[in-house]
Amino acid sequence: MKVIVRAFSLLRGIGNALQSPLLLAVRLYWGWQFVQTGWGKLHNIPHVIGFFTSLGIPAPALNAWVVSLMELVGGVFLIVGFGSRLTGLGLSVDMLVAYITADRQALTAIFSDPGKFYTADPYTFLFASLLVFIFGPGKFAIDFLLSRRFGDEAATSGSSGAGSSRELPVASSGGAYSDRRIS
Repeated sequence: MKVIVRAFSLLRGIGNALQSPLLLAVRLYWGWQFVQTGWGKLHNIPHVIGFFTSLGIPAPALNAWVVSLMELVGGVFLIVGFGSRLTGLGLSVDMLVAYITADRQALTAIFSDPGKFYTADPYTFLFASLLVFIFGPGKFAIDFLLSRRFGDEAATSGSSGAGSSRELPVASSGGAYSDRRIS
């Protein structure tokens, strides 16, 4: 039984150690993709306005500028990990609107033809944005540094130390991960 507990503890520790590098990779890659799409839209704004007009989006000129700037600035924020959850939420909404307006057929096929849904252009952008919104930016981010500087315990994964009434020790049989705490 001890072998199973230690193996599980090791597996959990490896998974926990890989969270921040994975979130960093997602933020870097998809942040860059958002920067490129935002930059491209800003440099061809008349085309974007025309496309938004053809989709029946209200105030197409204003929305073209807002979406272009949100993707450009949001992409930069994802890359550096600043305002990550708010940025992830904003970009998720942006991608949901893209599905609703430009890929409605793919969106409505989410259950009947999932392949159509996940091969649509907004899918991976939406998925990456949701990952950052739900899980946060990880430890390799400005948000993490700010949370440590200003004492946001929740953003530092509950590892601010023992003694907090909100922390429970993790059952362990010793080993490398015996000092882990759960908030």
